[in-house]
Amino acid sequence: MNFLSEEETACISRLPSARKLRAEIPRSETSGGFVSKFRGEIEAILEGRDTRRVLIVCGPCSIHDTNAALEYAERLQALSDRVRDEALLVMRTYFEKPRSVAGWKGMVYDPELAGARADLNGLAIARRLLACINENGMPCATEFLNPLLAPYFQDLISYGSIGARTIESQIHRELAAGLPMPIGMKNSLSGDIQSAVNAIKASSRPHSAFSTDDMGRTCIAHLDGNPMSHVFLRGGRSGSNCDIDSIRLAARLLGSDRLRRPVMVDCSHANSEKDFRKQGVNARKVAQLFGEGVREVAGIMLESNLKEGSQAFRAGTRHDTGRSITDGCIGWIETESIVLEIARGIN
Repeated sequence: MNFLSEEETACISRLPSARKLRAEIPRSETSGGFVSKFRGEIEAILEGRDTRRVLIVCGPCSIHDTNAALEYAERLQALSDRVRDEALLVMRTYFEKPRSVAGWKGMVYDPELAGARADLNGLAIARRLLACINENGMPCATEFLNPLLAPYFQDLISYGSIGARTIESQIHRELAAGLPMPIGMKNSLSGDIQSAVNAIKASSRPHSAFSTDDMGRTCIAHLDGNPMSHVFLRGGRSGSNCDIDSIRLAARLLGSDRLRRPVMVDCSHANSEKDFRKQGVNARKVAQLFGEGVREVAGIMLESNLKEGSQAFRAGTRHDTGRSITDGCIGWIETESIVLEIARGIN
């Protein structure tokens, strides 16, 4: 049954299937090895088999400039080499931006920053960038927002998350159950940790769910469940939750007999009161807890870019290179300083 009239059908832009796009922009054998390797290393941190290193996910709030993203990835790779014994660095490569009301929704929708309807090139641009970053040995992280897009990217993602706006969605919990990488479940916008715990318990179990295959055909998928989904504290309307009591409460509520380090802390968003300049304070606080033996902590997330702050999105105009057009980010100099300070503290 077609719910669209012939006139409405004319407004549809047909996308290539995930299988076709993956064939056109393939994951190399080298990239595949890197993705498998880094997923395993992240799992070792979460399970407590790697007790020395912290997981640090950092990068732009959202990627809008591929050249700036590649430069950032190159710098992050060099920094990763310097701290590899103390920290596992993963780059934020976010191509979808959840909006509370309206605004620029991310590269996959509007890669030309034109403010127009979704562009067919957005998926290809994003996948090509991920392939390039992975080829150079830098693991990538993303938030899975639209479940239809997961098949286009998931083979190039080492770490994923489900956001605060979708954490209570059954569809996203089913999505997480079928994703082949560790998934951080953020607490709700209110700050409720139980919502993330419920999502983890749901996604860790097998599901039969309506989905699409890699040819874009509607199907029923039989999902094994994700044993590596874990809590991601990002604060909420009730305030910050990057303190030791909140971390231990999250671990206790989860009660996992497998994950020994089940808590990631988002140093941005409500934990920083939307002030990017407070991220460093939060990062150092969490690192100090880890140094003091609070082993429930797996790591932190930083919103970071080449240049600090943010700029307004202006459709059809030039934007300052390396500066966010969504949430404010710390700049590269501060990012490097924070990561090195954390590494020294652990060492």
